[in-house]
Amino acid sequence: MRIRNTAAAITAVLAFAAVGCSSDNGTDSKADTPGSSAPEASSQSSQSSHADDRGTATDTGLPPEPTGVKRDAVLAVVLDVNSNLVHDEDKAIDAARNQCAALNGGAMNPDHAAAQRFSYDGITLTDDDGGHLNTGLRKTLCPGS
Repeated sequence: MRIRNTAAAITAVLAFAAVGCSSDNGTDSKADTPGSSAPEASSQSSQSSHADDRGTATDTGLPPEPTGVKRDAVLAVVLDVNSNLVHDEDKAIDAARNQCAALNGGAMNPDHAAAQRFSYDGITLTDDDGGHLNTGLRKTLCPGS
């Protein structure tokens, strides 16, 4: 699992670095062009960086951050396993999104991976708890896994 996380992190860093290189080249050439302005160049680079962020999340298997009813459903799944895990809702959602990436990536032992991923803030889960989390996540946040 650490290898996959490391590989995903390296991929994200390389993608970000490639975007940074291409944005720098585009910004420099536009800055030298008569009539161009720096705000336009920075606006374009920020737009391309947001688009690339979405692509990176998709490439690593992370589903988009859930909102509204879908977010409530994911939090209900986590709450059902251990109510203390939702004290920090953002942390629970991040863990759920990362677990979807593991499920979509064919994790070797997804129940253990979920138990490890959701064991935080002094809470330790079992592989059985991880199995319950995976069942709920497959029904809510990552049904394609």
